[in-house]
Amino acid sequence: MCGIVYEPRVGYSEDEEDGVGLDREWMRGAAPLAVMTLLERQAMYGYQLVEALERGSGGLLDMGQSTVYPLLYNLENRGFLRTEWDRAPTGRRRKYYHLTRAGIRWLESQKGQWATLVEALGRLGISHAAPGEEALS
Repeated sequence: MCGIVYEPRVGYSEDEEDGVGLDREWMRGAAPLAVMTLLERQAMYGYQLVEALERGSGGLLDMGQSTVYPLLYNLENRGFLRTEWDRAPTGRRRKYYHLTRAGIRWLESQKGQWATLVEALGRLGISHAAPGEEALS
């Protein structure tokens, strides 16, 4: 989907009766979009991203550092991110990730593709309502 290869630690298992989690293929597509969306809001360092992904997704995108750092390196190598060393509020030096212009363009393209996919799935009767919300019909 986006040329990024890594192994997320979260995923759906056929043994899971509640179906919580995402299949690896969904994670491969969602993770770069989620990371870039968070970085669009503000620059973050790696561990801060790990926590924001887990917290902001209700645990669904709990990827861990061993997944997020390779993803960040890949996005940086593709020219979508730049890094800058700065001091965190604690005074500790941190490597912050920022979107580049190419990253912003890529993110906008990906958001458009996801919106198109969600719309098409909705036409097939697959709801995109959040938990607790009524499905659109």
